[in-house]
Amino acid sequence: MNIVIVGHVDHGKSTIIGRMLADTGSLPQGKLQQIRDFCEKNSRPFEYAFLLDSLRDERAQGITIDVARVFFKTAKRSYVINDAPGHIEFLKNMVSGASRADAALLVIDGNEGIRENSRRHAYLLSMLGIRQLAVLVNKMDLLDRSESRFHSIVSEFSAHLQNIGLHASCYLPVVGNAGENITTRSEKMHWYQGPALLEVLDGFAESKPLSDVPFRMPVQDVYKFTAQGDTRRILAGTVESGTAKAGDELLFYPSGKKSRIRSVESFPGPGAAVLTSGTASGFTLEEQIYVARGEVASRADQLQLTANSRFKTSLFWLGKRPLHCGKDYFLKLGAARARARVENIIRVLDASSLEARHAAVAVERHEVAECVFRLSKLIAFDLEQLTPATSRFVLVDDYEIAGGGIIRESLPVDAATERGTRFHQRPLVFLLMRKHRVEAPDRRLEELLSEHGRAVYQLPSNTGPVSKELLLKLAEQARLLLDAGLVVLMPVFEAQQADVEYLARELPAGAFRSMSAQDEQALLDEILSATASNA
Repeated sequence: MNIVIVGHVDHGKSTIIGRMLADTGSLPQGKLQQIRDFCEKNSRPFEYAFLLDSLRDERAQGITIDVARVFFKTAKRSYVINDAPGHIEFLKNMVSGASRADAALLVIDGNEGIRENSRRHAYLLSMLGIRQLAVLVNKMDLLDRSESRFHSIVSEFSAHLQNIGLHASCYLPVVGNAGENITTRSEKMHWYQGPALLEVLDGFAESKPLSDVPFRMPVQDVYKFTAQGDTRRILAGTVESGTAKAGDELLFYPSGKKSRIRSVESFPGPGAAVLTSGTASGFTLEEQIYVARGEVASRADQLQLTANSRFKTSLFWLGKRPLHCGKDYFLKLGAARARARVENIIRVLDASSLEARHAAVAVERHEVAECVFRLSKLIAFDLEQLTPATSRFVLVDDYEIAGGGIIRESLPVDAATERGTRFHQRPLVFLLMRKHRVEAPDRRLEELLSEHGRAVYQLPSNTGPVSKELLLKLAEQARLLLDAGLVVLMPVFEAQQADVEYLARELPAGAFRSMSAQDEQALLDEILSATASNA
């Protein structure tokens, strides 16, 4: 079982784990004495945290920087403990450690109280879908092991967890350095009648095996070997969940292509006859269809994936620069890659104070937000964290992973936008307001737009005065062309502001632009920019 231990910096996470390893005899022979000798040589007091903090800067500054993974066993099962850093500058490392956990321990310094990262880490655990949590109130010796102080922290933190939809199975008062309530119950806190930490770990329920959920295998590559007459085309990747075998019918998303597994392949030599979760495997197909990297294979007889280019997410931002509405990023989900634009920031939440900002235009570093993304192409994903690997994503900004999140809801994409994607453009209607009836410049603009790859259509210009009948006819024609995914030019002479407002009401929201007369190049540049596929 994977366990992550989180909490604010200097609240004693590494000390607690180090003491537990020492008390359970889980350390390599001579390791404890090695740390004691190190402390004596450097004139430093012995700290159990040094058993985990192996980096030079970690020992020098007394903080955890990287995620330490340690292994130990109880009579019930084996554990992997991920000791995550508490400093806000290493929040990305904390998320990395927590992303693979089945349960979590959150440590609070009883003397210092609940701090910023105590709340922030709890919120991120909730976002990552971790529902098994125990809270350790550490350094109780500095509080004279006060029962009232312990219950005060429990009451305050329980309220915070309730606000973020998280529940702690238990709260433990501990003294990490002295080992109280770590492996056995403390004799100095008689008022506490709950379990020791080891009992809490053994009480966590094991997660549902990934082999019991629907089959998901992102295609990472396709191999073709031609030596010695080998004609196989092997689709390779890591099976994220479920199982599949020869004869099973597969559906590939987002393409929707279908074929049956002909054979299960492995390297080197023959392997298992079944594709199993957690294994890097390959398979061949009975019908040779073209499948590209980024597609996700699923079994046709099981719950299917969702394929879409627009969805609502919960995300956390760790980038050096703020995440901006309207800016392009690269989104990575499994083996899929797509250009992603922030279409809307619904609300921004301070993960520590839970204060919310609505209708925001940016997300600052260490903030959490609900956002709508529109992608340059379809990708496949699951909802409700059916399989974490197919619902969690990361965002890349300037070649650096700057944030990540979970897809919460698939959103509809209007037909015009979807058809426009086929032309690699954004369908829009441009009202070209003219003072004189001269069509030639507008025809020239249509030709220039076509030369730049736009699928464009210009409506006939009016020969008489502007009327409601004329505007209604133009709006009807523009709607049809817009629905076909085209860029529409609508030259109208002697139009008034009331006419512009009428057309804006008659045409789809966000799909109409009015442009006053200006030079040809300026018009061309503005229309090209507005109709770019990622605009």
